[in-house]
Amino acid sequence: MRYSEMHLPTGREIPSDAEIVSNQLMIRAGMIRKLTSGIYSYLPLGYRVIRKVEQIIREEMNKAGAQELHLPIVQPAELWQESGRWTYYGKELLRFRDRNERDYCLGPTHEEVITDLVRHDIKTYRQLPLNLYQIQTKFRDEMRPRFGVMRCREFGMKDAYSFDADEAGAEKSYEKMFTAYNNIFRRCGLKYRPVEADSGSIGGSFSHEFMVMAESGEDAIVFCEKCNYAANLEKAEIARPEKMAISEKEWLPMESIETPNMRTIEEVSSFLNVSPKQIVKTLIFNADGKPCAILIRGDQEVNEIKVKNYLSAAEVELADDEMIMKATGAPRGFAGVVGIKSKVIADYSIMNLVNMVTGANKEDYHLKNVNIGRDFQVDSFADLRVSELGDDCPRCTGAIKFVRGIEVGHIFKLGTKYSKAMKAVYLDKDGKEKTMIMGCYGIGIGRTVAACIEQNFDDNGIIWPMSLAPYSIIITPVNINEKNVMKASEKIYSELVACGEEVILDDRDERAGVKFKDADLIGIPLRIVVGPKNLAQGHVELKIRKTGESRLYATGDVVAEVRNIIVSALKEAS
Repeated sequence: MRYSEMHLPTGREIPSDAEIVSNQLMIRAGMIRKLTSGIYSYLPLGYRVIRKVEQIIREEMNKAGAQELHLPIVQPAELWQESGRWTYYGKELLRFRDRNERDYCLGPTHEEVITDLVRHDIKTYRQLPLNLYQIQTKFRDEMRPRFGVMRCREFGMKDAYSFDADEAGAEKSYEKMFTAYNNIFRRCGLKYRPVEADSGSIGGSFSHEFMVMAESGEDAIVFCEKCNYAANLEKAEIARPEKMAISEKEWLPMESIETPNMRTIEEVSSFLNVSPKQIVKTLIFNADGKPCAILIRGDQEVNEIKVKNYLSAAEVELADDEMIMKATGAPRGFAGVVGIKSKVIADYSIMNLVNMVTGANKEDYHLKNVNIGRDFQVDSFADLRVSELGDDCPRCTGAIKFVRGIEVGHIFKLGTKYSKAMKAVYLDKDGKEKTMIMGCYGIGIGRTVAACIEQNFDDNGIIWPMSLAPYSIIITPVNINEKNVMKASEKIYSELVACGEEVILDDRDERAGVKFKDADLIGIPLRIVVGPKNLAQGHVELKIRKTGESRLYATGDVVAEVRNIIVSALKEAS
């Protein structure tokens, strides 16, 4: 492609509303343009990278036995009502009505649509297993779109759905996708890690996120260097402590102490001269309309997703003042567990505490020397807190560590969540009706591109890995008005095009410095510089974008050398 014919509007200034590097560079490199909040147009250079990611995905999905199809983005409400998600999914689901007043939504995902398709087509176990995938536009009405294409409202996704006759088959399908995803992200040149994750609104029993390591990542990743354990912060487990033998002789008499206007852990700790580790927070949650008291040590933070999952509740949120008053008899800030009128679930962090400080269920009062078994009962202990540095690995004796990451893929074991609700059944070999077991597997296309940039850039711009580069080579004639320079440039360009290589000829009448800056900004891996001085010696310069290394090659040899570098880079990534 000739640069003079390309729509490639590069820019020098950092956009004021672009918060992270990938967003800044995608705009400056002429890859994307913002249409409105959370909605972007992909320009030709950006779309070429998108297509590179899609091609890698297609090759690996096809290799794993999945078949590509294409499903509608507009979905009827009836399907979502069947699955129960029409109300549950929340405001991210963009709902609308057609001229006949029928309810529809723009698909944020396609579990309902694919289940509807399969339940009509699959009749017997002989037609299973089945894995269908698509690469298509999704829409989620994000409350706060940010970070460019990293968290936007309209985006491209690869979503696949597997259907199996039994758990063993479903496990095999999951393992195939796990392997395929590792191949995809490795071929994209990413430093990534699969981590255990919460299944969220998609549902299902088990899932893994594929996280790209980057300081700009929205998510914290917990991992152990001693074993292979890794999880996102929402899912990260806390090892259950051993129950210590506590003698009743250790219990001190419980006493009520006036704590005027002392509501926070810090205030109470200072006022009573006790460690926050000795204070127990009593948090009242509204779980599907019913109060539930969650107890956690004062220096710890509760993990609301763990609370929701443990209670198997559809909706969980901190209770309002009215529910707190009914459960405790006291206003917010003074809730305690003694005499509370609700179920009590305690985090492991208080399992071995004695002589605790709690709220007194009375305004401006706290209780000292509160003990489990004497002063209150716990319905059950559970892992309900946020993991933190210094915790032990839940799988071995190692200590956990934290890194930041960007989620680019997520795979789920759905089980029968959708197939049971929507009656996706088949006849087994004995003629008995059974429910299909499902899995689903997603990759954010634009997020993958942005995550790649977050790992591969410098002060001059993007540094594309060869597998995702929009073009592999850019030829830069130093001065297009010198005939011998342009003749040599055109010859190299023609030879590379004839070989099937993706190459730009920068034939603009611009200063060499401008061309070099643009080549670095858009991140082309290889730059062939054709200048009069080197050309007089029969040479051209080849510059490697990733390392900054420059080499001189004979004009007759440079095409072969460039092709060798490309083949070697792609082979290394595969």
